Amino acid sequence: MVARIFSLNKEKNPMKYHIKLSSILLLGLTLFFQACTSNSSNGESNKLSDKPLYQEELRPQFHFTPETNWTNDPNGMVYYKGTYHLFFQHNPVALPWGNMTWGHAVSNDMVHWEELEDAIHPDELGTIFSGTAVVDFNNSSGLQKGDEKPIVAFYTYCGGCEQFGEPGGDEPFTQAIAYSTDGGKTFTKYAGNPVIGNITGGSDRDPKVFWHEESGKWVMVLFLDHASNKESTRPLKGSSFNWNFGIFNSDDLLTWEQTSELENLELFECPELFELPVDGNPNNTKWVIWDAPGDYFIGDFDGKTFTRESGKHIGDYGSNFYASQTFNNIPASDGRRIQIAWMAGGEYPGMPFNQQMTFPREMTLRTTEDGIRMFREPIQEIENLRVNTFSLSNKLVSPNEEPIQGFKGELLDVHLEVEPRGASDLGFMTDALKVRYYVDDGVLAAGRHNRQFNNAALKLQNGQLKLRLLIDRSSMEVFGNDGRVSLSFNYNGSSSAEKGDANIRFFTNGGKALIKSLKIYELRSIWGQR
Repeated sequence: MVARIFSLNKEKNPMKYHIKLSSILLLGLTLFFQACTSNSSNGESNKLSDKPLYQEELRPQFHFTPETNWTNDPNGMVYYKGTYHLFFQHNPVALPWGNMTWGHAVSNDMVHWEELEDAIHPDELGTIFSGTAVVDFNNSSGLQKGDEKPIVAFYTYCGGCEQFGEPGGDEPFTQAIAYSTDGGKTFTKYAGNPVIGNITGGSDRDPKVFWHEESGKWVMVLFLDHASNKESTRPLKGSSFNWNFGIFNSDDLLTWEQTSELENLELFECPELFELPVDGNPNNTKWVIWDAPGDYFIGDFDGKTFTRESGKHIGDYGSNFYASQTFNNIPASDGRRIQIAWMAGGEYPGMPFNQQMTFPREMTLRTTEDGIRMFREPIQEIENLRVNTFSLSNKLVSPNEEPIQGFKGELLDVHLEVEPRGASDLGFMTDALKVRYYVDDGVLAAGRHNRQFNNAALKLQNGQLKLRLLIDRSSMEVFGNDGRVSLSFNYNGSSSAEKGDANIRFFTNGGKALIKSLKIYELRSIWGQR
């Protein structure tokens, strides 16, 4: 993500925007600037909370956050020898955005994370913006030393960006490599950087790289920022923004040739391109191209060109979802496509950290009555965090009746199957948020109290609605009908932290609702004793 080329009103309320609108780009950037100013603005990372690290009032307890300072986009997500590597945009010295560096955390289950030393640091070519990482199993790069296969990280140099109080120079945005020959413990910058120079005269950025088996080539998808080049005479060709994705091929990860450019899709930064089976059928696959706000297209890819079949579709309807990435190199024996995003725009006053990630989600393509669509659900590893369970089944609930009795919990994984029996609307509320399903309209709405809600069209399935909620100390992720839609939100959860209780309630209005099944799992913190 890039910040320096935009100027927005930081006092605007980002919740009043709907993620479906074409103004999603302004929304994401508004959230970004609000996040930049939500903590300290003095460039210091003072620990203001009197709680121990990882136990602070607003510290997410099962979502990743760095120990201190600013974070945004997840980067370089890759699996190697039993370890999941999560790199991330990190300001190593301050709470606001700036001094972009690649932070680094590792996990053996994508749930419990250990933060390591920052991996890739700014230099004379610029600060270190977003990118990806791959395992070069065949040593096509020639970078291997010893027995370990190289882990090759691709990133954008933000040429001209300020570094640690020093003004930037005139360097352009370029694409570069750092590589690890010790399993991801340390990284060395490639002596031939940059491997791709500036193409558009604008802020080209966010390389996503993967191996394409059918063509026997490495593939890169790169955001091409024609729009930021004020001197460009390039025609808009019908695009409102003139922001395109370029596709490149390489045999050795070091030299790249552009093969195509995706135009007029109005996709914005942080590209993703991956293949998934439809309905779990390995003989019927489609390719998905995805951008930072979570919009996506479905189609085919031959190694050089993406051919659109359907879209644009919405990936997440909430107010706090941006710049997602999926893991490279997850073993075929696992086979999952797993995504993590930045929950952009959260506010964490008095905290030593700023911003958080979503909980990892498994992505699948499934056939619906509207065509093939992306479904997203929390990874199954969350089950290892469960400690207590509240359950109900076949309970007919009337308006003003409270079916959740005798349960108290702050960190929750909520599963509901419900059948409206005359209800006009139904759902859940906590002290901070409400999730409401409008039965006649077929709309799932969610958001903070006293704010305009975000809406997602969602039809009942066989007369029933399925809801799943992940409730953490300062976030809630909502999944409807097995992940057909998702909505991601941040909120100030200090009151629930103080009480140790999110105070979750079920409600129905206008008539009764039959709770076919309700399970509320209380979760333990991933941080343990530190």
